[in-house]
Amino acid sequence: MKAWLCENPTGVEALQWKDLPQAQPGPGQLRVGIRAASLNFPDLLIIQNKYQMKPPLPFVPGTEFAGVVEAVGDGVTGFKPGDTVAAFTGTGGFATEAVVPAALAMPLPAGFPFEDAAAFICTYATSHHALMDRAGLQPGETVLILGAAGGVGTAAIQIAKAAGARIIAAASTDAKCARCKELGADATINYGSQSLRDEIKTLTEGRGPDVIYDPVGGDLAEAAFRSIAWRGRYLVVGFAQGQIPSLPLNLALLKGASIVGVFWGEFAKREPQRNAEMMKALATWYAQGKIKPVIDQVLPMEDLPQAFARMSGRAVVGKLVVVNRT
Repeated sequence: MKAWLCENPTGVEALQWKDLPQAQPGPGQLRVGIRAASLNFPDLLIIQNKYQMKPPLPFVPGTEFAGVVEAVGDGVTGFKPGDTVAAFTGTGGFATEAVVPAALAMPLPAGFPFEDAAAFICTYATSHHALMDRAGLQPGETVLILGAAGGVGTAAIQIAKAAGARIIAAASTDAKCARCKELGADATINYGSQSLRDEIKTLTEGRGPDVIYDPVGGDLAEAAFRSIAWRGRYLVVGFAQGQIPSLPLNLALLKGASIVGVFWGEFAKREPQRNAEMMKALATWYAQGKIKPVIDQVLPMEDLPQAFARMSGRAVVGKLVVVNRT
């Protein structure tokens, strides 16, 4: 097998495309021939030694992938060689093969393309858990989505639309805002050239959004939170801008608002039954055409450094996918 190996987490330039021994699945494990893997923001942080999870060195990065089961370990039921699966494992995806716990593999329905499957679990599970579980989003409510053109942002637009919400998508360029409109956003804000607070006030007639979905953090957070509606819910999803913001807590008091943490990975570990039910519902929505990953580009696995460069340059709309051609 071949894999992008991180022996020293100093950045993309330290990754090496290497030959590694083929691993055999142990008890409860599957070996998956990887057909496609997607890039998530934590993939960049982890090879820079900036993520909260720091795997033992050396490691193969790649959080999320899809492929074909090649072998099963002892005690595995429900999977056999030839089955197609997607998996979200934290590491291992930027390779030609990976050994994963069977419990982390999601069986794919017939006709689910590998590129879509590789870009599905993280963004849609995060956004559904955030909007439907943590925020309790209701039909007719207004949702402000920051970083709306990114992977989780485009998923959030689709999920909020399926839930019957009104969507204000905020992104950094006119082109990204136009793409958000195509995906179902009712209104957009270009926070690269417009005042976020002024535009929110205009678009909500001074009321503010009921739910704010924030995977960006940084200097947008306080401006957005100051605009939230009475009894609003502010979803802390991530910090793609790099800076973890500090919010004046008196604002929560004055607005009767909630600051709600969103950590889908921990939810999946602590509440596996509810997570499984959610993933089943998301797969049904995909089959019904309500949701579909937005793919920015599909590149060969060997071109992973170029994919990371595009991600670092904030040029991505939706998800980047790298593939192994068979």
